[in-house]
Amino acid sequence: MKKVIVLGATGGTGMAIVEELIKRGIQTIAFGRSINKLNQLKKKFGHSELLHLQVGDAFDYISICEASKEVDIIFQCVAVPYHEMEQSQLALGRAVMTAANKLGKKIVFVDGIYPYGRANKKFVDEEHSKRPHTKKGKIKLELENLIFSNCWDQAKPVIVRLPDYYGPSANANSYLGMTVLNISKGKLSAYIGSLDIPREYIYLPDAAKMIIELAENQKAYGEVWNIPGNIISGREFIKLAQASAAKKKPVIPLKTNTIKLIGWFNPVMREMVEMSYLTETPVFLDGSKYEQYIGPIIQTPFEIGIHHTIQALKK
Repeated sequence: MKKVIVLGATGGTGMAIVEELIKRGIQTIAFGRSINKLNQLKKKFGHSELLHLQVGDAFDYISICEASKEVDIIFQCVAVPYHEMEQSQLALGRAVMTAANKLGKKIVFVDGIYPYGRANKKFVDEEHSKRPHTKKGKIKLELENLIFSNCWDQAKPVIVRLPDYYGPSANANSYLGMTVLNISKGKLSAYIGSLDIPREYIYLPDAAKMIIELAENQKAYGEVWNIPGNIISGREFIKLAQASAAKKKPVIPLKTNTIKLIGWFNPVMREMVEMSYLTETPVFLDGSKYEQYIGPIIQTPFEIGIHHTIQALKK
């Protein structure tokens, strides 16, 4: 892997992957819609000669093709907001796969756990049944079927499934994004779900390392791979974050009824209601397949990951 492109490079997972690629000395094209955000990314990495910027539209396969001609691998990290998923998710997947297929490229899709639906065992592996009961889960399952459709005879896709995440590059639309940002600023904050139910979160720099290891393994393609994180209660997570920030303002838990109320005024929260089951009966990922075929699961302790995240956000 000598040269790659990251679609959605200024988002949470995209930025973490770009950073890890640069650390490994790999020529990286950061692809995004906003030149201002791309320039900020360039500045963040000290104007590295390894990083090249490309303004483009991930919904336009021609735009992707033109930017990806010389790369070995395409990383698809563009995230569709909850309230746009129904009309946009499959269109995005189709555009990206069309480009990868026309160019005959390897393509890594970074996605979430929604297609699994409710867990029927403690740890969900890649063979777990896929019977999503939510609109978004069903769309994500359609996306998986689209990616692995026989109509693509030249593209070489792989899907990486991550749990909820946190880290310096996590954006405000992630479950923990706004919570951690407000704690770092010493502001009143909110936490989606019960503070006492343990949930799984992955530290984005860890995820980036493992995603790249997968991308470099020829045998990974054509399959789905789970990458698990660590498990912690909201109360303990917030305690560690507040200790690192040296500030302690209230953090209000937002349960389903409260989210419904906020949804009257916020389209993202309105669409989040149906995903509330993940905060009440969480899905925990099984990473045995990754460990067996790729390597060890990297799990930075929360004490370290949260501290690094808070310090980065404070700056």
